[in-house]
Order: sequence, then structure tokens, then C-alpha cells
Amino acid sequence: MLQSIANAGQQRPLFVLFLGLYLVTVVGNLLIVLAIRTDSRLHSPMYFFLANLSLVDISFSSITVPSLLGTLFTRHQAVSYSGCLAQMYFFIAFGATENFLLAVMAYDRYLAICNLSHYLVVMSRQHCALLVVACWLVSHPHSLLHSLLMTQMTFCASHEIPLYFCDVFPLLKISCCDPYINFLVVYTAGAAIVNSALLMVLASYAHIITAVLWVPSAHGRRKAFST
Repeated sequence: MLQSIANAGQQRPLFVLFLGLYLVTVVGNLLIVLAIRTDSRLHSPMYFFLANLSLVDISFSSITVPSLLGTLFTRHQAVSYSGCLAQMYFFIAFGATENFLLAVMAYDRYLAICNLSHYLVVMSRQHCALLVVACWLVSHPHSLLHSLLMTQMTFCASHEIPLYFCDVFPLLKISCCDPYINFLVVYTAGAAIVNSALLMVLASYAHIITAVLWVPSAHGRRKAFST
């Protein structure tokens, strides 16, 4: 059972609020994808990655928000075991994919500003497609590992998840097995994915800022920063 986040009097206003936010998220990202798809001037690696990031954002939001909306609208808080595991699987997968895409986008900007002579070769259409496919594929084994480990846990103390969707830590809190292996995977493999993407973003933008600061003219610096 998912834990309720509001009493009966608050559920209707919260339902309207989160429904509006969800629709803005979905429609806004779809418009981004449509604009990139239809405008030939936006057929570049940067916007190709942005379109995929928008699709991931829609998917990521659709894993959790509809569950919350259903709970608020029907006040039915039960979730099946398989449904809970599936939600956790896709939540982790889309979250990891988003991290990888942000790292790839930072690398794209690094090449565009700091290594323009190699940009068209490295960021060819084929290479861009391979990078996006890699972002999607690498995240799924990581998510599958968490899901398979969770299937080995038993839940005997409580069946109420202290959250409105299924995630690793809330599920481990209500398990009655030793979660050492699960926590070990979270703090090693999970941390490696998040930190590697973060380090790539930071390194890329550190090189970008350094390169831009060396541009002699103020107009050139403004143009580089806007890029």
C-alpha cells in the first residue's frame, strides 16, 4: 500500500495542482520534440540530444505522477507487488538515462566550443545515435540489478510504503531481511553512475569556461557563452 500524502480535504486541490503540472510537463516536452523534428535549422547534435532528453523527461514523469494522481482521485492506495517492482525498475532506468544524456550534452558543448575542428567528425549523425542508444541501454542493466535484488527480499513487518511511489529505499525500509547487498549496490553502482555523469558535466564546463575566458574579445566571449 502506498502512503497517502494528504487528508480527504486536500486531495482534490492537490489532484488539480499535480494534474496541471503533469500536463505542462508533457505538453511542453512534446512541443520541444515537435519543434526540433519539424524545423530543419534545429537538426544538429545539440537539439537531437535535447529532444531525447525531453522524451526521457516525459517518461520519467509518467512513472510517478499518474500513480499519485490515481491515489488522489480514487483514494485507492493499493499497489500490486509486480506493479511496484515495475515502477521501481523504470524509475531507476529513466533516472539513469537522464544522467547519461546530460553528460553527453555537456560533452557535445565541450567539443563545439573547445575542439571545433573535431566536432563534425566526432558528433556525426551515426555517432550521435549510438551515444543516445548507449545512454538508454546502459541504464537498464543497472535498473534490472536493483529489481532482481529486490525480488530476493521479504516484507513481513509492514506493507505500507512511506511514499507515493515505489523506490529502493522505501521498499528496503519495510523489508525484514538484511539489506546489506542492496545498500552496497546502491552506494557503489548507483553512486558510480550518478558521480561519473556529474564529473563529466563538471569537467566539460570547466574546460568550456576556461576556454571562453581566454577569448580576447568581449563579443567572442558572449557568443561562446551563449553557445
